[in-house]
Parts: sequence; structure tokens; C-alpha cells
Amino acid sequence: MSTLGWIVSGGLLMAAIAMVGGVTLVLKPETVKRLLLPLVAFAAGSLIGGAFFHMIPAAIDSRLTALDTGIAVVSGFTVFFVLEQLLHWHHCHRATTECKQPLTYLILVGDGLHNFLGGLAIGGTFLADPRLGIAAWLAAAAHEVPQELGDFGVLVHGGWSTRKALIFNVLSGLTFLLGGLVSYGLSARIDVTWLIPFAAGNFIYIGASDLVPEISKHARLGANLEHLVAFLLGVALLLVSRLLA
Repeated sequence: MSTLGWIVSGGLLMAAIAMVGGVTLVLKPETVKRLLLPLVAFAAGSLIGGAFFHMIPAAIDSRLTALDTGIAVVSGFTVFFVLEQLLHWHHCHRATTECKQPLTYLILVGDGLHNFLGGLAIGGTFLADPRLGIAAWLAAAAHEVPQELGDFGVLVHGGWSTRKALIFNVLSGLTFLLGGLVSYGLSARIDVTWLIPFAAGNFIYIGASDLVPEISKHARLGANLEHLVAFLLGVALLLVSRLLA
């Protein structure tokens, strides 16, 4: 498959993941709550593993210097930090009634920008090496599942119909494809290798700042151990995929 084919396929599949929120309508609320945090923990491990085992080593192996790699990682981290500060937005993975985001449209704006930047960065990884792109996409997809479960519930809880919530979630997911296509278009004019460590910075921010706080410091020791195991499984999956590449 061509690089453009990988980017388009990855973008369409990421948009399709947005429909996963519909399962909250057929599962009991207790079941959804039971599944969300282990999924969040697994996603956190996958994102951090993808950043440190795939993207940063690939950036160092490329034409980028160690300093340029570090600057790009910090830039990716900072962009997502600024995005959350400006939009007063964070991913909501807990039960829908616990979500503190008051405006449903703000969720869609935030997710749309988040997906666009993610598509831009991961598109750059596909351009560098399709295998690297697949690893980055899988880590991002692991994060999207619990995010979409939470966001869909918030939209419905905010008064949106099921159909409207699904449609707008998919449209928000399609901005990932748009970002990938922009990355592909830019590659003909400029060197987009810097997008690899930039994506690593995105992943580190989301994993460490956005997800880990939601799974840490629970009262029950059993819950903490369960989340730790899920986190380590996510890390191990990306490490094994790196060793086998």
C-alpha cells in the first residue's frame, strides 16, 4: 500500500472509532464505568510506550540532531498543554455524570483540534516509515476508544440525540484524516521528519498529564493494581512491537 493509502486508511479507521460510543447505549452504566479506567490505563501505557520505544528512537535515527529531537518533543508537549488551557478542555473518561465539561460544543471543538494535530503528527510518521506509522496509529487508537466512550456519553447527557452525537463524533474524528492529508501535502515542500518527535511530545502529554492522573490514587488497592497491570500491558505491547520490527 502507498504512503497516501496508509494515511487515508488510518484516518478513516480513526473516524470509525468515534462510533464506539454507541456501545454505551447497550451496556449497563456499571459495566461502562468498570471498563473505562482499565482502558484508560492501557491507553496511557500505549501512548508512553509508543513515544519512547518508537517515535523518539526513530527521530534520533533520522537526520534530526539530539537537540532538534528534544525541541520537537517539548514543542509537541507544549502545543497540547496550550490547547487544553485555551479551550478549558480535557478528555473525559469517567462516568458521564462526573464529567466537568459544561458545554457539549466545546468537547467537539477540542476533539476536532486534537484529532487534526494527531493526524498531522501521525501522518508524518507514516511518511517516515509505514511500520512506525502503524505503531503510532495503534497507540493513538488505544487512546481514542475510552475518549469516545466518555465524550459520546457527555453529548447524550447534555441533551443531544443519539444520532446527532454519533454523526458529530464521526465528523470530529475525520479531522484526523484532514491532518494526515495536510502532512502529506506539506511533505512535498518541506521536511516533515520533525513531526515524528512532535507526535512523541503529544503522546507523552496525553499519557502522563491527561490519563495517568485519572487512574492513580484510588482508594482501593485492588483498583490501583489493576490499573498498573493495564498500564504495563500497554507499555509492553509497544516494546514488543518495537523489538519485533
